Formats: sequence, C-alpha cells, structure tokens
Amino acid sequence: MRPADRVMQSYGRCCASPTFFDTFYRLFTGSSPAVREKFVNTDMSAQKHLLRAGILNLVLYARGMPDSKLRAIGQSHSREGFDIRPELYDLWLDSLLLAVREHDGEAGAEDLAAWREVLGKGIALIKSFY
Repeated sequence: MRPADRVMQSYGRCCASPTFFDTFYRLFTGSSPAVREKFVNTDMSAQKHLLRAGILNLVLYARGMPDSKLRAIGQSHSREGFDIRPELYDLWLDSLLLAVREHDGEAGAEDLAAWREVLGKGIALIKSFY
C-alpha cells in the first residue's frame, strides 16, 4: 500500500475518535511555551476544523494535488503572518504522531513512518515561506 493511502486510512480511524483533535492540541500546546503562546486567544473549536482540513490538504498534496492551499498556509504562517517558526512544525508533527498512536489502535511503525513521510513533504513547502 502506498504511504499516502496508509495515512488516509489511519486518519479516517483517528477522525472517528471524538477526542483525537483535543488530544493533539493538548500534546501540541504542552510541547513548548512558544506553542502555548500561539494559542492564547484562539477559538479552539474553529481551530480544530482548520486542522482537520489542513491535515487532509497535506495528504492530498503528497498525492499530487496542486500546492496552492499549502502555499496559502505558508504565507499566512510566515514571519509576516502568524510568525510560526519552522522548528514549531517539528513539534506539531511529533504531537500529531503521538495523537495518532493514541487514537488509531491499528497504527504500527510502518503507518507512523508513512505519516511522517507524507506530511513532511507539505510541511517542507509551508516552512519554505518563513
């Protein structure tokens, strides 16, 4: 099975868990004071919807979707936008993989490696706008 297909199946299982996104944000905001600071005045309900779509866009980009949505994210998260430093994406991905491990009971090492590979492509593009 291709890595992007593996991620889509795992992501479907994660999304079936009603607390997946809560777990992710608990882990992510707990990973660094810099991350926590970025979410101080954030509408977390809306943020969870953005995250849900953002992950899907990262997977679709790895499957060959044009990069326009990820470029828009890169621009909005650049120094001139939300000022999301590149190293915070590493914490983001690590937190996401911990949440996947917790909410996808079928995810093994190969699945987690697929997540890292597939999302890494789009994350690299987003980081390039910083």
